[in-house]
Amino acid sequence: MLLAILAPLIIAFFIPTLSRWKSTIHTGIFVFFVPFSIFLFFIQYIGKDFIPIKQVFEWIPSLHINFDLYLDGLSLLFVLLITGIGSLVVLYSIFYLDKQENLGHFYVYLLMFMSAMLGIVLSDNIFVLYSFWELTSISSFLLIGYWHFKEKSRYGALKSMMITVFGGLSMLGGFLLLSVITNTTSIRVMIDQADLILESEYLPLALIFILIGAFTKSAQFPFHIWLPDAMEAPTPVSAYLHSATMVKAGLYLVARFSPIFSQYDWFFIIVTTFGIITLCWGSYMAVRQTDLKAILAFSTVSQLGMIMAMLGFGTDIAIFAAVFHILNHATFKGSLFMVAGIIDVQSGTRDIRRLGALYTLMPITATLALFGTFSMAGFPLPFLNGFYSKELFFDATLGLTANDVGISGIIAALVPYLAVFGSVFTFVYSMYLFFGVFGKSKNNPEDLPTKPKEVSIGMLLSPIILVLGVITIGLVPNLFNNGLLVHAATSIKATASYDHIKFWHGFNTPLRMSLIVVVLGAILYMTKEKWSKIYDVLPGVLSFNKVYDKTLTYIDDGSKKVTNSYMTGSLRNYMLLIVGSMFIISFIFMYITDGFAINMSDLADVTFIEVVVVIAIAIAAVGTIFSNHNITAILI
Repeated sequence: MLLAILAPLIIAFFIPTLSRWKSTIHTGIFVFFVPFSIFLFFIQYIGKDFIPIKQVFEWIPSLHINFDLYLDGLSLLFVLLITGIGSLVVLYSIFYLDKQENLGHFYVYLLMFMSAMLGIVLSDNIFVLYSFWELTSISSFLLIGYWHFKEKSRYGALKSMMITVFGGLSMLGGFLLLSVITNTTSIRVMIDQADLILESEYLPLALIFILIGAFTKSAQFPFHIWLPDAMEAPTPVSAYLHSATMVKAGLYLVARFSPIFSQYDWFFIIVTTFGIITLCWGSYMAVRQTDLKAILAFSTVSQLGMIMAMLGFGTDIAIFAAVFHILNHATFKGSLFMVAGIIDVQSGTRDIRRLGALYTLMPITATLALFGTFSMAGFPLPFLNGFYSKELFFDATLGLTANDVGISGIIAALVPYLAVFGSVFTFVYSMYLFFGVFGKSKNNPEDLPTKPKEVSIGMLLSPIILVLGVITIGLVPNLFNNGLLVHAATSIKATASYDHIKFWHGFNTPLRMSLIVVVLGAILYMTKEKWSKIYDVLPGVLSFNKVYDKTLTYIDDGSKKVTNSYMTGSLRNYMLLIVGSMFIISFIFMYITDGFAINMSDLADVTFIEVVVVIAIAIAAVGTIFSNHNITAILI
């Protein structure tokens, strides 16, 4: 496992040289075999008889920090997504990125990010996990800002790093509190000592700090604002980071620590509330967008909120549904990001207001988009995997009113209605995305910057494989159930297994909820032009982006004022600040540690002359600082 984590980093060192040495061959061809080899290695662990594996490598034993690695069902699911989707993204990038691009840098950043993600999901030590967590923030900053000549790319990269690094520092605070409580840095040991943590007075702070880290990484409301701006990255980056990896890291964190916090009522209240709000707000805002990748960005926000809410529910079916949807979302959302990139390349625009009627010109791409969007909408068809996990989601929301999961009755009663509300807008933006690009339109494709035509099979190969995954899981929903999904779900909660996933459960309440979503969603989509003026009112002037921008402006202005207050150019002031700060810090430290309690019984007697000399030295030192003349200061 250690080699699997380090291999991409090691290979990354040779990529720049390799790209220059074999400039006639696309660098992505060499890179492709890195994630694909790791994927083939870990796929052997899929099976009913899978047993978790733990490896320990000493790192800083004096601080009890070891390179502890742990592979269980949850880690295995994420490893396969990271390397499997990573392989397809690299394959897609070979045809998306021109050889004239700085490919050496791009693939170094990509491999660095891949190593970091593998490190997160395989680490059993909180400080090792944190190190890899911050590495994802740095490498994603480089990937999002890859086209650094664009101002929007630089802005999006900085925004994502500022928010996720803030969350990472908060998460570190939570980790430190857990380490203080349990006297260990091992996640497995912490889980075993969950009762000790639940009895600690630091529990609320630890929970809040860790959840802030998870919410910032997984773009939960109100920290979601970085994700739409991150769409300025090249499409392969968006498809990788925002469908299967980076945004799922926060979900992984919540799932991994769920065995500890799930017995605490506020965990359910906070995670469920933020998840449902994110689902509703993300789906509502997606309908407002006109850029294809912006629509997909907010759709990702809503889908992440849905998964986060299910992790918050904490019931057996909710945990299994969350794990199942993590897999399903990676397939249909990854394919849709790639389709958006194809449309951008072939038409010269991502503005949905200029697109339309592309089905006849790009039939294969349109077919891929059809399966992806309808699966994302949760359309009740047996060959769409998104419907199965959406159905389980509805079932889980209904279970909240029947089971005591530690959340208030008001939230439990509202959740099913909010789930339907968010799902209705999910249906609307899915139809808006597909029919706005490929359906009948007043727009003439001839007026686009580039006349659209079907792209080469090489660029279509990755989204085709992902759509085949959508269809395969839809037709054979139990294909990965016992061998993968059950192991992942039971890693979170021991009883969270689901015996048999099937399409037809009778005309039950979850199916009726799905039909309500389809009917209301279809009506809202067909009447979109009439009601969309509501966006002029809500959110209107309300914008967390403005809050972010204003906050940075105030911090920048405030830091300038503080800096100007002490950077006066006066040596005297500098010496006063340095000596004064040292004195105050020393005094506080000695006071706290009882450093003034000095035992002088064993010391020799102090003579009068020695006292006079010490006083003279002290007066001279102070006089030197406040002297107005250099010669006088030297003489003193």
